[in-house]
Amino acid sequence: MIFYYRLCYYYNHNIKREERKKEMEDSTPKSLMENLLGLLRVRVKRGVNLAVRDVRSSDPYVVVKMYNQKLKTRVIKKDVNPEWNEDLTLSVIDPHHSVLLTVYDHDTFSKDDKMGDAEFEIFPYIEALKMNVTGLPNGTVIKRIQPSKENCLADESCIYYNSGKIIQDMILRLRHVECGEVEISLHWIDLPGSKGL
Repeated sequence: MIFYYRLCYYYNHNIKREERKKEMEDSTPKSLMENLLGLLRVRVKRGVNLAVRDVRSSDPYVVVKMYNQKLKTRVIKKDVNPEWNEDLTLSVIDPHHSVLLTVYDHDTFSKDDKMGDAEFEIFPYIEALKMNVTGLPNGTVIKRIQPSKENCLADESCIYYNSGKIIQDMILRLRHVECGEVEISLHWIDLPGSKGL
């Protein structure tokens, strides 16, 4: 009789464990993919006239934040006009959410110094991605966004069609600092199985 109870206990325990495991496998990735619109690739091209935070120069790097995602470029030593040319890829769930870009000066023995920040909206870019661009010639400008008090643009930003892709170039003027700009471009990656646009 004891053997029978033990057998039933192990059988039920294993069944429940397998059910929980299956529920976790089914629900977690699927629910993340159901809400995901796609991936936003932020190409951090270069910094221009960044602030000096060390004796004569700075060791800058860029941090990009969206939701709870935080990505950063490599550190460029002793350069206030660094060229990163790095891609940072963010998962997009809400097209109305903005992206915060912050530049830091890397310090070895103390806390890294902030060298300014800029915030930018991705909604105009997402809206351009939804347009029918069939038959457009390469280099066609789809939308122009002008600098204003409401954005951190240093110059006109163009969303354009090139080689089957829609790209947005931006020059961001850094806030909370005496000088500096960062050039970036936005690229979209569709993910199979995601909600999509």
